[in-house]
Amino acid sequence: MDKHTEPTRPADEQQQVTLRSPAELADALPFLMGFHPSDSVVLVALHGDEGRFGGRLRLGIPRSPREWEPVSAQLAACLVEGSERRGSRPDGIVAFLCQDPENGATGRGVRDRLQPLAQFIRTGFGRLDIPVHEVLCISDGRFWSYCCPDTRCCPPEGTVLALPGTSVMAAASAYAGIQVRGSLREMEARLEPWCGSTEMAASQEQALDEAAGALVPLILGGGDRERVGVSTLRTARELIDRLAQTPHAPPRREGGGAVEGDGGTDATDDRLIADHEAAAVIVGLQDREIRDRAARWMEGPDAEPALRLWRALARRCVGSYAEHAVPPLALAGWVAWSRGDEPTARVALGLALRLDPTYTFAQLLHQAFNEGLDPETLRRCMRGEPDAAESAPVRPARRATTKRAGKLMKRAVRKATVKKATPRTVPSPGPRPGPTATRGRAAGRSGRRGTKTGK
Repeated sequence: MDKHTEPTRPADEQQQVTLRSPAELADALPFLMGFHPSDSVVLVALHGDEGRFGGRLRLGIPRSPREWEPVSAQLAACLVEGSERRGSRPDGIVAFLCQDPENGATGRGVRDRLQPLAQFIRTGFGRLDIPVHEVLCISDGRFWSYCCPDTRCCPPEGTVLALPGTSVMAAASAYAGIQVRGSLREMEARLEPWCGSTEMAASQEQALDEAAGALVPLILGGGDRERVGVSTLRTARELIDRLAQTPHAPPRREGGGAVEGDGGTDATDDRLIADHEAAAVIVGLQDREIRDRAARWMEGPDAEPALRLWRALARRCVGSYAEHAVPPLALAGWVAWSRGDEPTARVALGLALRLDPTYTFAQLLHQAFNEGLDPETLRRCMRGEPDAAESAPVRPARRATTKRAGKLMKRAVRKATVKKATPRTVPSPGPRPGPTATRGRAAGRSGRRGTKTGK
């Protein structure tokens, strides 16, 4: 097993952690991604003789084995292309297949079933002349290696995962302040529509029906669109202030590390927001210009309550309004990325693109995120817009400012992409701390609702 290294602190005080075995790799996975991946293919690029970790890519495991070969080839191409844009082609790959057993199956059964997928991953990178040093299957609290033939370190029955927080990677990550934000399922659950209470969902859907009936004709009418924007942003501002007065729950401690994802904060936020308030903001955000102005709550004291608001609104898109969650999901991804929370940003933008792969705002953010663009470039675009909470009607010049910010965002993304694709004449520096992955476009429904006036 080759050794691999991962920086756990900023570049000016980086601490290198060396991983020498499949067991250490398996234990390091949550810290590499920022969460516990579930039902996922995870690919990690390696660079240099020391196997320095580079870009990460995660995708849900396709349910049909017929999709495994083409998906593996596409993932290989995406990871290599993204790494080259960041400055260097990968010198090797480490892959993880994470899936828990279902319907009475065992972890070993999962390993056997996914073995063809592991082989497709190896051959996919092999066609690109990039070796896959390790493929691990993680299931039911154990891991198996598809590459190591030594039964002394990789027995057929699998190896029990180390207790959380007991590895050198866990200790280094705790020292660096890196949080593991629960499992992927927990993170997605914080952004998905309510499913526990039928009564709550029915009440919210009725409020959405009423808001859509009242606001959509005004948005489409043109003249009253400005009034809807002012009302939507005023209500959103009031909700952000309300949430700011109720601090969120601190991360829980698990296995010696901090784990974000306690549902107490979400339940409290849900109680603080009335159905009619949520419905009015959700419907208003379907308008592109209103959404762009709301994106300016991205930093300082507004960022944390704004992220909680967008998360809460995404949960309120119940029933036939599921696709209305795309704007709040994209806003949640933007604010999370602006705050430096890359795992949350990745999950939120992934869900938005799963619902609507053509949603331009989410596409741009996803591309900028994966290209390693500094969010400050986009924050400067947003700061040039007027105050979203102003009660005066939006003047044409201000609407033009909003459109100009969108154009500047597109230009900044394209400029960063071209710059990163330019060959370098000196060795590239080490990667930024934390996960820096590239992902293929999420698959999902592409249908649109008539209430959306733009992307």
